[in-house]
Amino acid sequence: MAVTVQTVDSAALTAFAQSLVRTPSISTQEGEVAALVADEMRVVGFDEVRVDRMGNVIGRIGPGHGKKLLCDAHMDTVDVGDAEAWSRDPFGGEIEGGVLYGRGASDMKGALAAMVYAGKALRESGVRLQGDFYVAAVVQEEPCEGLALRHVIETEGVRPDWVVLGEATNLQISRGQRGRIEFRIDVRGRSCHAAAPDRGVNAIYEAARLIVGLELLAPQLNHDAFLGKGSIAVTDIRSVAGSRNVVPDRCTLFVDRRLTIGETEAKALAEIKRILTREGVDGVVDVSEYCDISYTGLEVQARAYYPYWVTPEGDPLLQTTTAVVEDVLDFVPHVGKWEFSTDGVYTAGVAGIPTIGFGPGEERYTHTVDDQVRVRDLESAAKVYAELAVRMLGRA
Repeated sequence: MAVTVQTVDSAALTAFAQSLVRTPSISTQEGEVAALVADEMRVVGFDEVRVDRMGNVIGRIGPGHGKKLLCDAHMDTVDVGDAEAWSRDPFGGEIEGGVLYGRGASDMKGALAAMVYAGKALRESGVRLQGDFYVAAVVQEEPCEGLALRHVIETEGVRPDWVVLGEATNLQISRGQRGRIEFRIDVRGRSCHAAAPDRGVNAIYEAARLIVGLELLAPQLNHDAFLGKGSIAVTDIRSVAGSRNVVPDRCTLFVDRRLTIGETEAKALAEIKRILTREGVDGVVDVSEYCDISYTGLEVQARAYYPYWVTPEGDPLLQTTTAVVEDVLDFVPHVGKWEFSTDGVYTAGVAGIPTIGFGPGEERYTHTVDDQVRVRDLESAAKVYAELAVRMLGRA
């Protein structure tokens, strides 16, 4: 099929991606990047640009009616960690050998820039769409995926017919991911003076028995041919005692549980409860709660449960995206899955909206001190987003 959108303003796209990387935006502190995104959307010609109460930036190109294709990218990043471990300034936005380096380059400011400039490419091509092309630049995805996009869809009323997630796929396509639950387990003991530990029950020792049980559970978890194996990992441990010479009477564990097909929240919860009972550990387990305040001042909260999702191989969005990549980039894309979690937990896992992933950048560089994206891939991604809008929405 003939390609409608032929060119992208590569120089301006690259400069915009650099400016995004150079602007720190850890979760709940995305305000400065949000302002950059909103301004750039207006400059390149989006028909409507607004910032909602949570701080998400929503841009639209189209007539304001008809079908809706939404491209989703998050503005927040994880922190840089140990700055001394970086070989380059994490906020330098340096380009070397055709590669843009810095925090958020692959996850996912490069994709965000490409989506905005897909809008510019649509404008400059002269194409009038029958439906609406949306770009949603959302907040707080890193700590609570799906939360902000739920706000865009349920509160702001932007109900898309299809969603494209720009998380890193190296210009391939993802059609699913495992689910995620964060459990909090509060283990109880009995405090006493550390000089006579036998008089009490050390909550840390009780938690240690539980941890061994969780480790033994891991090989028994379900395996799916596509999504892979479920997993479980203790990611944080904290104890409570009156001082360092007191045996602690409380110990709290946080557990990351990845769910594959055939696993549910109830099943995962029951597995942990059985270990508590078997080991004789006095403890309470429940799903964690996420709660924070957006840069706009809006308090948000959600249970830390994120369902798995898989888009069927025959889905029209998936088939059309595959065809667009073939036509625009001249290769047949690999269709796979993400190891990490994305906003698809809400769009596909809860709302049932057809969802796929396509973005520049490689998954192996996300959250690392080598965070990077190839500059040429930004242009490639922008062309695909623009062409996909034409084919999914149609020409007026």
